[in-house]
Amino acid sequence: MTLTAFTGARILTPEGWRDDHAVVVDGGTIQAVVAASRVPPGAARRHLNGGFLVPGFVDVQVNGGGGVLLNDRPDVEGVRTIADAHRTFGTTALLPTLISDDLETVARAIAAVEAAIEQGVPGVVGIHIEGPFLNSGKPGIHDAGKFRRLDAEAVALLASLRGGVTLVTLAPELAEPEVVRALTGRGVIVSAGHTLATYEQMRTAAEAGLTGVTHLFNAMTPFDSRAPGVVGAALDLGLTSGLIVDGHHVHPAALRVALAAAGPGQLMLVTDAMPTVGSADKRFMLGGRQIVAEDGACRAEDGTLAGSDLDMGQAVRNAVRLMGIDLATASVMASTTPARFLGLGDRMGSIAPGLRADLVHLDSALGVAGVWTAGV
Repeated sequence: MTLTAFTGARILTPEGWRDDHAVVVDGGTIQAVVAASRVPPGAARRHLNGGFLVPGFVDVQVNGGGGVLLNDRPDVEGVRTIADAHRTFGTTALLPTLISDDLETVARAIAAVEAAIEQGVPGVVGIHIEGPFLNSGKPGIHDAGKFRRLDAEAVALLASLRGGVTLVTLAPELAEPEVVRALTGRGVIVSAGHTLATYEQMRTAAEAGLTGVTHLFNAMTPFDSRAPGVVGAALDLGLTSGLIVDGHHVHPAALRVALAAAGPGQLMLVTDAMPTVGSADKRFMLGGRQIVAEDGACRAEDGTLAGSDLDMGQAVRNAVRLMGIDLATASVMASTTPARFLGLGDRMGSIAPGLRADLVHLDSALGVAGVWTAGV
């Protein structure tokens, strides 16, 4: 048995902060959180010199990183490059995300993620397929020419990943409840996005098994007093919603309202990151359109937001600043809630015995000072 004890930082556990404590790691698993004076004899000590030790971040929406867009590189090395780029910023688990494309590319991306998981690429826990089953009335930066209806062939493909989590974003008004049930019945997590759904259509989809909302407030029907829309359904029906907290996608007041209505247990920070994250090159092509990253936002020439230049470390800092929350609450949104949403809460998302040793050391300014995935 090789034990490592992480000491010298405030430790965030499900029960709250622990001072003068240590996280004892055995291999890739958290063995215990104990008083620093009770570290087992023989354990190698890793002193962190202050700051905060929080659970590794879990990002369910990562289009790219390190100069790679998954749509352009649906292969193992493309997936590896994306995961490596985001790990630098504290993301220890992620879903490489495919923007709307043809089914052949969807199949290649699923095969790449499956192979990456089999090969043990650190941090890759599944895939997010965002489209092409979306509403052309809310395309965002997606190529509406790729949009299509869900059919039996597509359902079989979407449910084909072995060994990992599959999240599918679709427009629920364009998917019959039976189709949603067919997906969720085969283990696929279904989320609403790029949609013109009514509150009633959302409720019907939720009854069929839909549990998430992709980038809340963006590319969906807004909240209105007599038509609560997707936003109202997300906040009223107990769905888990992603938030892009980059200062561009959602006004800080809307972020705070969502938090007051839903709480951190139903909101998760996502990056919607593009290839510019972890790359010096702040320009890339998407469907024949040039996208430029500036001030944390990625935009096409007409000003349309095209994902983000956001990493999870910055998302946590933004949440603290823009939403007026403490680090513990931001950590729940960055780690615990997304892990639970993916059905992985018994493996990651908290610093607790028996969970994978995914840890992020933040300095006093909440900058990422160290990252460990499964203890490495």
